Amino acid sequence: MNSLNKDEKKDLVESKVLSWIDGHHDEIAGFLQELIQIPSVNPWFGPKEEESREADVQKAIGNRMQALGAEVANWEPNAKELAKYEGRAGYYADHKFEGRPNQAAVLKGSGGGRSMLLTGHVDVVPAGNGWTVDPFLGERREGVIYGRGAVDMKGGIAAMIMAVEAVVKSGYRMKGDVTVGTVVDEEAGGMGTLDFVDKGYRADACIMTESTDLKVAPLCRGILWGKLIIPGRSGHIELPQGDWREGGAVDAVTLARVFMDHFDRLNADWRLRKTHPYMSIPCQLYIAQVNAGEYPTAFANKAELVFDAQYLPREKDDMGLGSKVKAEIVEFINRVAMTEPWLREHPPVIEWLIDADCGETPVEHPFVQTIGESLKKVISEEMIEGIGFHTDMGWFTNVGIPTVNFGPGNPSVAHQDNESLEEKELIKAVKTIALTLIEWCGVADA
Repeated sequence: MNSLNKDEKKDLVESKVLSWIDGHHDEIAGFLQELIQIPSVNPWFGPKEEESREADVQKAIGNRMQALGAEVANWEPNAKELAKYEGRAGYYADHKFEGRPNQAAVLKGSGGGRSMLLTGHVDVVPAGNGWTVDPFLGERREGVIYGRGAVDMKGGIAAMIMAVEAVVKSGYRMKGDVTVGTVVDEEAGGMGTLDFVDKGYRADACIMTESTDLKVAPLCRGILWGKLIIPGRSGHIELPQGDWREGGAVDAVTLARVFMDHFDRLNADWRLRKTHPYMSIPCQLYIAQVNAGEYPTAFANKAELVFDAQYLPREKDDMGLGSKVKAEIVEFINRVAMTEPWLREHPPVIEWLIDADCGETPVEHPFVQTIGESLKKVISEEMIEGIGFHTDMGWFTNVGIPTVNFGPGNPSVAHQDNESLEEKELIKAVKTIALTLIEWCGVADA
């Protein structure tokens, strides 16, 4: 190998690593099956006790990384210790982490290379009741792996770990350090990643292996969940009602319809203003839940509209959150309320439920270009597109780590019944990440 020039050496390394991946297809798929078979539903959703096994997933990952020579650290986040972040992205004072550890597996490099952080979350949402296969079996059928977390995001975790394994077991050692960081609590706001960053883990670049349909996603949007509480006044629905000023009923359902009509107008405005060249869709405010009334025979004395609104990285406030967009929504709701005499005297209330932050790495950054070139070697094209949902990339970009989202699977399948991932896409993700490790970190003979 010493007689080869630099490019020939790199081509040889890449060819050998890609051949290893092709020859270990079943092992790669089997590792994803192993992760799916350990239920790790985030307890924020109130699952059965046996489903909250995030610690067991971390153990499986840690064992695999230790076998490659990594130093593994495992600890439980502590909300009290993170209280200094109150008011910032990812902090929730009431979140509990007993039996829910974060983990960092550090594979030391030989020296002289750039470092890499590969990261993802081990928690999943509940399976639900509409599955036609066992959600925690990891069934393989005709080149597809089924199970909760196959796409979101155990497929990405399997891909990044097997990419490291492919390089190491092909007989090479990265020159730069590689850290595999796996966190909890992403599905309930991202406090695991906040804790991981607080512990001081850093790298020269980061791949967050959320599912992106094999697109390089250098940005994600922020997400606001809110509940608009619209007051009414109950009254017998089958009888005439007088003026509300004289004690008559006020139908909160009718008032909710007024707000929904105005939200359509807000969205028309946002479709023009809240766009990004690497986002396929604009930011919108969508109603996700409508809750109203008490009895079939009474006008609703209250209506609740639970909504999801998105915001762009350029709209973040100084704390990295969406307070500017919150203020915009509040102002809009107040203007609507002023059009209704009842609401002028009985104003609606907004409860904010979640503010999940966002992040962006410039497309021209060398790391974005590096993973893009690696992807082209695997699928003959470079696909760059931001993602509309929240990922945990915000805190990594906040502390100066250039970060991209990249992983296997169609993100629209996440959280669905019969969540599934095509094995060929898993393999392509492993290859792309492995090639990025080779190029970014550099390799030497083991």
